[in-house]
Amino acid sequence: MEDKQYLEEADRKFIWHPFTQMKEWEQAQPVIIEEGRGCHLRDIHGKWYLDGVSSLWVNIHGHRKKEIDDAIKAQLEKIAHTTMLGLSNVPAIQLAERLVNLIYSSFIPHPSSLSHVFYSDNGSTSVEVSLKMAFQYWRHRGYEGKTSFLCLDNAYHGDTLGAVSVGGVDIFHKTFGPLLLKTFRAPSPYCYRCEFGMSCPECGMACLGKMEEILMNHHHEIAAVILEPLVQAAGGMIISPSGYLRGVRDLCSRYNVLMIADEVATGFGRTGKMFASEHEGIVPDMLCLSKGITGGYLPLAVTVTNNEIYNAFLGEFRDLKTFFHGHSYTGNPLACAAALACLDIFEREKTVYNMRQATEVLEAWLKDIAVLPHVGDIRSKGLMAGVELVRDKSSKEPFAWEEKIGWRVADYARDHGVLIRPLGNVIVIMPPLSIKIEELKQMLNVLRSAMEEI
Repeated sequence: MEDKQYLEEADRKFIWHPFTQMKEWEQAQPVIIEEGRGCHLRDIHGKWYLDGVSSLWVNIHGHRKKEIDDAIKAQLEKIAHTTMLGLSNVPAIQLAERLVNLIYSSFIPHPSSLSHVFYSDNGSTSVEVSLKMAFQYWRHRGYEGKTSFLCLDNAYHGDTLGAVSVGGVDIFHKTFGPLLLKTFRAPSPYCYRCEFGMSCPECGMACLGKMEEILMNHHHEIAAVILEPLVQAAGGMIISPSGYLRGVRDLCSRYNVLMIADEVATGFGRTGKMFASEHEGIVPDMLCLSKGITGGYLPLAVTVTNNEIYNAFLGEFRDLKTFFHGHSYTGNPLACAAALACLDIFEREKTVYNMRQATEVLEAWLKDIAVLPHVGDIRSKGLMAGVELVRDKSSKEPFAWEEKIGWRVADYARDHGVLIRPLGNVIVIMPPLSIKIEELKQMLNVLRSAMEEI
């Protein structure tokens, strides 16, 4: 039996893939990746593909980036892992200082007060940390009634139970309803499918008004508002209107609730600034980061908090104010070394500045395809974009889920050398920030052909 055939059969036999209907997978021809180089991936049959989804939004500078490879190798010659429970390690200290300084400088002229880094290992856990911290913070402050959270429709914050509790994508989350925390949900700033049937800006941001109504009536129960700044990514690349994020920050301050910014997807340059919160000059009370933090090399996440939250956990041993939370691989030295190298590349290659041309190409392409008969809405911020396909453009009638329109477009693109992963009927475009203009144009040409053909 050939090795390739063996791998395909062993995959079907032994692996349960995430977010995958395995009955269909068992009947399909799997794409098994063996190698990566730059913005391309090669499968076991030798076919190369453009990585149009940045290996699920984590790859920033391309695959096999020498500086990150070398940093991991150098750290491996020292130590691969040691616990941070009662110990520390050099790369974790260096990265924490680097992140705090980066966040501080990114928010000038409104400097950030975010000053303490708590490590975990993926976006879901960074959110879990923020929820537990917020809950315990208010207990230490004597507000024992603040036990719930306010989140948004169409939100996605991860797949662990706390993160699912503050999610709002029913197809992902509804099944687990009986297991979840109590939350309040405000309308999503989804202008194309406004829950109030209104248009922006004439609506006066009715969605924000509804959030204020919830806070006015329940702020004594709510520990924090959690949201994805500017872009609800897994919800369908939903872009909030200008001023919405600033409005949320003002409401949190007015009603004495914490603001948690989940920048797992939007952080590290994706929106055209290092952090999406910069676009409206707001500083959250907690900042959740992961995905691109290591350039897509190793699992790592952080929850960054301000001094006020950190200080609430200080006390004598007997006070039991300790934050009783941690992970086996917290602050992993290899991952921290990769993250430091990733940040070095951002500085040296001026990644955020140099992605402007690619952003302009993408925005021009989106305007061009907006006239296609089944393109209902185009949405983008930086190099994060979504194209929502609809059955009827005038009524905005969506394609039925079971028609798999998004997946049929993705299958066509894969056959033509581009790997993407849709969100239902939304075609997601999220390549590495390092993508060359000719590579981006190639990808976009394939996607247009796919949408026209399907």
